[in-house]
Amino acid sequence: MSGSVPGTPSLLRAINDRAALRLLLERGPLTRPELGALTGLSKPTASQLLLRLREAGLVVLDGVREGLPGRTAEVYRVNAAAAYAAALDVTSGRIEARVADLTGAVVGEHVLEPPGGDLIGGLRAALAGARPPAPPRHLVIGVQAAVDPTTGRLGYATAEDMPGWHVDDLVDRLSMGLGVPVSVENNVNLVALAERAHGAAAGTPDFVLLWADAGIGSAIVLGGRLHRGATGGAGEVGYMPAPGAPTARESGPYADHGFQALSGGAAVLRVLRRHGIPGADLRETVRNAARAAEDPPAGPPQESTAANPPDTRMAGAVDAVPAGSGEAALREVAGRLAVGLAAITSVMDPALIVLTGAVPLAGGEPLRRLIEEELHALTIARPRVRLSQVAGNPVLVGALDLALATVRDEVLDSTGVTG
Repeated sequence: MSGSVPGTPSLLRAINDRAALRLLLERGPLTRPELGALTGLSKPTASQLLLRLREAGLVVLDGVREGLPGRTAEVYRVNAAAAYAAALDVTSGRIEARVADLTGAVVGEHVLEPPGGDLIGGLRAALAGARPPAPPRHLVIGVQAAVDPTTGRLGYATAEDMPGWHVDDLVDRLSMGLGVPVSVENNVNLVALAERAHGAAAGTPDFVLLWADAGIGSAIVLGGRLHRGATGGAGEVGYMPAPGAPTARESGPYADHGFQALSGGAAVLRVLRRHGIPGADLRETVRNAARAAEDPPAGPPQESTAANPPDTRMAGAVDAVPAGSGEAALREVAGRLAVGLAAITSVMDPALIVLTGAVPLAGGEPLRRLIEEELHALTIARPRVRLSQVAGNPVLVGALDLALATVRDEVLDSTGVTG
């Protein structure tokens, strides 16, 4: 007996309605003939489809379009106000909020710093600051940790790092406290989703994203799907043992050890300082090293003549870098990062590694090139290494994409257009 399910009228209507709504979201306003041609539906079927979507409040009339002499066609678009999605990026120093309508257009943003107060109060204040036109249908919160699906509790972060978050049934408590369905996702996983949809990993089903900043983390995408792991901790490579670094046995599970101790922000800054690279913070110091690696050091001052005018370049921090130190400093940083990436590559064999975070973005192409060279010297597989291409806050971009996908499915389901 065949296991196929016959195409019932309600199922076929649901498939058609979803296809039409997707086309309107992707292409913008369309006429009924255009929608019929794109979906392959007959005129009566397309008309009935548009009627259903209008009655559900998902589609509205958007004027008429002139065609042949004496002929006009009504234009339809998605009702942007039918539902809203929201995203929060939570760190110890701030909460950043963003709200979008059903089309994906951003309608509100807010940054709350410092968060202050209790957990629910801070999240609610950040969301309210973005001034959503109506309560969001779904909220995705990006955090520097991960929810263990087997326990419902937050893991891979201490109570000191995230006060108030270590409670039973965290997601349910947040949903009840905020009055909106909530998902909590690791921030680096959200960056990977943004990179897959809008950045360097578009069209690549198997890739690894490395976040190298004050902390080290990664995200793993296999077959186009995010791999979270049994406890939600897939990609927590900061805890991965690394040559020459203390282990968790010696320092404790959440202390500075492993790949984090070898290549985290504090370690990178120490390397650069040892090479004489100046800078006010991690990002500026890495940037100075990259500039020094690209620009040859200026020679001794020369006497000014008509044929040899005075050097009018603005003096900057890079001028204070000893000759050759920029390249040497970057190569040492690249070698440390490549050690961890080699272990990941040996296990995952990704087609692509995407680099993001303060260290690779400040180091730019000079650091990317060195990381790729050092990695390929350590591994048989030779994955491409590329810099992130997602502009702005990639955590919010990924979180809002995830929230929108959930909202669009829920809107169709809640109106009876199921499938």
